[in-house]
Amino acid sequence: FHLKKKFRRQHVDAKMTEKLCNTEISNRNIYKLDNSCKETNTFILSIPAKVKSICRGDGRYDENSGMTYSTATFRIIKCKLKHQGARKPSCQYEGRLLTNRIIVVKCEGKLPVHFDRDLLPSERNDGEQL
Repeated sequence: FHLKKKFRRQHVDAKMTEKLCNTEISNRNIYKLDNSCKETNTFILSIPAKVKSICRGDGRYDENSGMTYSTATFRIIKCKLKHQGARKPSCQYEGRLLTNRIIVVKCEGKLPVHFDRDLLPSERNDGEQL
């Protein structure tokens, strides 16, 4: 089972739209291990190469969290579960487009393997003023 492929399948899609949350989450088989619906799934509107570059020098590693922050900003689609505790196949999502987001990922071997969260550039709380 390949983590990097999983990351790409779950989080990277240049053509994703808010309307496609239900379809894509179902098609890509994105669920929790017990087949309950994920509360939130985030799609990064980008090509894989640009997302990979966060782990290849275009990101800022944070020693405290072990996470890497993108230096570039991305557009993302955040799919939020409408009904708490729903299970597959009845996962219904509401999608929102968010722009200008810094994305925080865990890198392994120069590849992103986990999407941690996204934030606005002004929310970077590492003491650096932007």
